[in-house]
Amino acid sequence: MTDAIKALNNIRTLRAQARETDLATLEEMLEKLTAIVEDRRQEESLALQKNAERQAKIEALRTQLLEDGIDPSELLANPKSSRPAAVRAPRPAKYKYIDENGDEKTWTGQGRTPKAITAALEDGKTLEDFAI
Repeated sequence: MTDAIKALNNIRTLRAQARETDLATLEEMLEKLTAIVEDRRQEESLALQKNAERQAKIEALRTQLLEDGIDPSELLANPKSSRPAAVRAPRPAKYKYIDENGDEKTWTGQGRTPKAITAALEDGKTLEDFAI
């Protein structure tokens, strides 16, 4: 909440400010605040009305589905997700190299090229030099 809203929401602060303000200005502020509150009430009423209409449509569709013998939860079921996903077998390693730490590693040839192989390729070696 901003400081201005906190001040407007505090009765003591409002009374202190009202003592320093003439009556005509206070009445003008009241009219403006009343107009803002009325606009907000209309917006809230419209939103509630739209939500009620939406809920009525949903309930009408639910009733129609049930009359036709369709369970509404069937519409949410994804037929693709009910079958098991095909798991791809891991690819065999094609290349062997030694990384910066001196450890021997392998690479399938897919994805990002390891730094050690990239550096060796820049120095003039070929991928065939790393083939298993």
